[in-house]
Amino acid sequence: MSEAVSALGNASFEGFATVRELGPVGMITLRAKHDLPALPKALKMVLKAELPAQRRIVPAGEVRVGWMSPDELLILLPYAEVADRVAALTEALGTAHALVADVSDARCLFAIEGEKAAQVLMKLCPVDMAALEAGELRRTRAAQVPAAFWAEEGGLRLVAFRSVAAYVMGILTHSARPGSELFPA
Repeated sequence: MSEAVSALGNASFEGFATVRELGPVGMITLRAKHDLPALPKALKMVLKAELPAQRRIVPAGEVRVGWMSPDELLILLPYAEVADRVAALTEALGTAHALVADVSDARCLFAIEGEKAAQVLMKLCPVDMAALEAGELRRTRAAQVPAAFWAEEGGLRLVAFRSVAAYVMGILTHSARPGSELFPA
């Protein structure tokens, strides 16, 4: 079996904000209606995590569970743990109508860091960044591609499809170029 690699070899850029591709990162999509009785129990048992409220992402140690839609969660965790956690979640959900799938190699994760990190996404996403709350997950577009992002210590995290990783890195890099700040110091 080949070793996992990130989409862009952990590319990075230093501008008025730092942009880094993070990876490989484990990602699981869990499709089930959120009112499914077995769902909160499975998340607690397998991930030690709570079911997030609408448009929220909740941490549980190294794991993050994000609300993506009324019937979809995105789970981020260490890459090496994905297969075991997929199996455990599938078993914990039993015969409930649900799908648990490893999407680690279909997604990519970026960090946008620094005091002016929000300005990078202000140029690319139709989101009021000033209204972004701690623990809020926004599913939107970054320029022309689907993306989701949230704030974490020191900046923002953005997840997108791996097939557009180079494009996303390009738009983030262009948006973070020195001298292109929206609100200079």
